[in-house]
Amino acid sequence: MELRQLEAFAATMSAGSVSGAARLLGRSQPVISRLIQELEAEIGYALFVRSGPRVTPTEQGFLLLDEVQRGLNGLRAVRERAAEIGQGRPRPLRLITTNALAVGLLPMALARLGERHPASAQASISIRSAVSEAVVHAVLGGTAHWGASSLPLEHKGLNVHWIGQAPCVLALPADDPLARLSVVPLAKLAGRRIITMANRYRLRHRLDRGWGEAGLGERAPLIETNSSMNAQAAVRAGLGVALLEPATLLGAPLQGVTTRPVDIDVPFFFGVITPQFQPVDPVFLALNDALAEVARERLPGFVLHDPAHHDHLLRQMYDSGDADDQPDRAHDRDPSLAS
Repeated sequence: MELRQLEAFAATMSAGSVSGAARLLGRSQPVISRLIQELEAEIGYALFVRSGPRVTPTEQGFLLLDEVQRGLNGLRAVRERAAEIGQGRPRPLRLITTNALAVGLLPMALARLGERHPASAQASISIRSAVSEAVVHAVLGGTAHWGASSLPLEHKGLNVHWIGQAPCVLALPADDPLARLSVVPLAKLAGRRIITMANRYRLRHRLDRGWGEAGLGERAPLIETNSSMNAQAAVRAGLGVALLEPATLLGAPLQGVTTRPVDIDVPFFFGVITPQFQPVDPVFLALNDALAEVARERLPGFVLHDPAHHDHLLRQMYDSGDADDQPDRAHDRDPSLAS
């Protein structure tokens, strides 16, 4: 395979047509067609179904795309780093977090990092948001230097620096009668349409337990989404109410949406990770501290846990939550433990 063939394939997948790919790459349409045909001959199967000037990706084409994009991104990173080394510029900071943390906390933490470490302001920064599983995969695979994601984070090869905990909060339309309450009993949401998260193996599991503890039982109809920002926008549109992680709601609130604590503790857990077998750049340790400080300021009830408590916290998430299974939360730990 040649680099030009892979670029032609990826551009055609992105543009949706050969002519569009030709414009993206600054080449002629016949050249793009020839490169794709050569790639198909090399791998032994069709990547597109042709219908006149239009093309439709095959199933194999969709399956190959992720690997091709990952490879092209890696090559671009090599080119960019080579140029940065030649110019004497610092290593870029490649960060990946869940969407909630990327929107709600990370920008403020980066601003604080820049104030305290001016050298970091000279580095290129790449910020990607992804689902929790993809955050872990990127850090393990080395395509990201630093990540922040919800629990669990018990994978081998990860260095968990600290774990944060904050109670979930209720998102309501600003004119909702329940917004007049300082604390909303979840039982008062009986009969209301609930907007919730789709992934049942992370926060959704704890959210469902919260509804059950409130005696609400089965709730229908539901609106499910993979993003707290999507849920917040749905609340603003009057489609329902949402019990969500606090980072998005309190760190990046939308006009027309108000938040209230609820009478049942539904904890949100997240942690900061780096590759286990690589030295941790001091700038990432400083970013750990900055993120913990921002979380403490923006998230009421925020508690910083030692990463050694990971298994106890998972038990709190998935089991009955008995007091004997919960770690000592008597004090908010100093963020300097992130080492």
